[in-house]
Amino acid sequence: MDKSANIDELVEQFKTLPGGLIPLLHAVKHAVGYIPNESVPQIAIGFNLSRAEVHGVISFYHDFNTSPVGQHTVQICRAEACQSMGSRQIEAHAKKSLGIEYGETTKDGRVTLQPVYCLGNCACSPSMRIDDDIYARVSPASFDQLISELYVPAAGNAGEKR
Repeated sequence: MDKSANIDELVEQFKTLPGGLIPLLHAVKHAVGYIPNESVPQIAIGFNLSRAEVHGVISFYHDFNTSPVGQHTVQICRAEACQSMGSRQIEAHAKKSLGIEYGETTKDGRVTLQPVYCLGNCACSPSMRIDDDIYARVSPASFDQLISELYVPAAGNAGEKR
């Protein structure tokens, strides 16, 4: 896929929409999987913005990545309610079991681990999100179960994605 041509088409689609920059960035992320750094000048020109303004929006929102991410994104809530109910232990367990830190992707490219600062599920803390699904009252055991569901051992293919 020619990323630059695709991004030019998306810029054309969104540039006249009031407040179109964020919907455009979501569309680019959906089409490419992330916001390539080399697309920032294209976007800036199309929206008559500076590169710094476009980069500022990209870096402000945690949903926008400038490099490829794993097939699955795991976000652990770090807001106060979740921390008070044990999210730091979930965070430490996740980092240890996945072998990565926040902002990193497992070597097999399956999982990217990210912090998030509220999932709006405070009454059921601690919470985490895997892709688009939010999970409540997460424990190390439930974390392990949820992660194991991303991989299905098959004959001779341990670790294959479902």
